[in-house]
Amino acid sequence: MALERMVLEIGMGTDIRGTDYTKAAVRALRDALWHNSLTIGAAVGQPVDAMQVEVMIGVPKPEQVDKDQVLAILPHGTGTVTLVEGGLEIPNDEGTATTVMANCCAIVRLDI
Repeated sequence: MALERMVLEIGMGTDIRGTDYTKAAVRALRDALWHNSLTIGAAVGQPVDAMQVEVMIGVPKPEQVDKDQVLAILPHGTGTVTLVEGGLEIPNDEGTATTVMANCCAIVRLDI
């Protein structure tokens, strides 16, 4: 058997005023995952916890993202997180606050 890509999910998350890169990253993954109800595992005779989820997040300051908090929201299976520079920082007009936007993809693989 070999790990096969079964699903690609895409999401976007923000932290409007707090400049919290982890919060934006978690929201991006949640956006990617919470619009789906995956039944692919059952369709191929595997339990939901057999899923291996590869998460990639683009955020302006990847070093400020707590990977454990991101992985904590996976409802099933196991996962890994890769952080890359991306997303956006949008300063307010006064320069006193920044909105952070993160982009995410989650690739779900099964050993079939």
